[in-house]
Amino acid sequence: MAEMSEQEGRNQTSDTKEGTPPLPKGWEKRMSRKTGEPYYYNVYSHESQWRRPTEPALPNMSSASSSSSSSTSRNEQVKCSHILVKHKNSRRPSSWKEAVITRSKEDALHLIQAYRDEISSGKAEFRTLASKYSDCSSAKNGGDLGYFHRGQMQKPFEEAAFALTLGELSQPVETESGIHIILRTG
Repeated sequence: MAEMSEQEGRNQTSDTKEGTPPLPKGWEKRMSRKTGEPYYYNVYSHESQWRRPTEPALPNMSSASSSSSSSTSRNEQVKCSHILVKHKNSRRPSSWKEAVITRSKEDALHLIQAYRDEISSGKAEFRTLASKYSDCSSAKNGGDLGYFHRGQMQKPFEEAAFALTLGELSQPVETESGIHIILRTG
């Protein structure tokens, strides 16, 4: 018997339990690599949910009525820019401007706080500092990440971004990638 690839294993579109009806059209059953639990993927909206869908997914269908139990709609999106300062314990301690990053986490926090202070005081513009100092490749766009939905970013980043109001600048946010400040732009 041929082995099933990881992708095929995640994209099974029906439940394997006897007597369980097939998934409604437009949904795929996938397995979370983190928890091992099944989740359901809408092939049209590219959104995921934990609860098994009961209605077909349609192109451009809002999934707010079938979303997870979070208090925010799964199809809500925000637009943000960020400045990332990596440190030697970051997930990938290198960047477009430094092949090997050796600074400590504490030094990264001091740098990001200094950038935040410059922006907050009006001494510098966010876009300028992001272009010059961010360790993310988005630096070439002034730190602009564009629009994104929940589930697309690391959890601490997502929580901070969605909690911001338009034009608000976050406090430093720590993720596996490093330490960020986030500006909500849309």
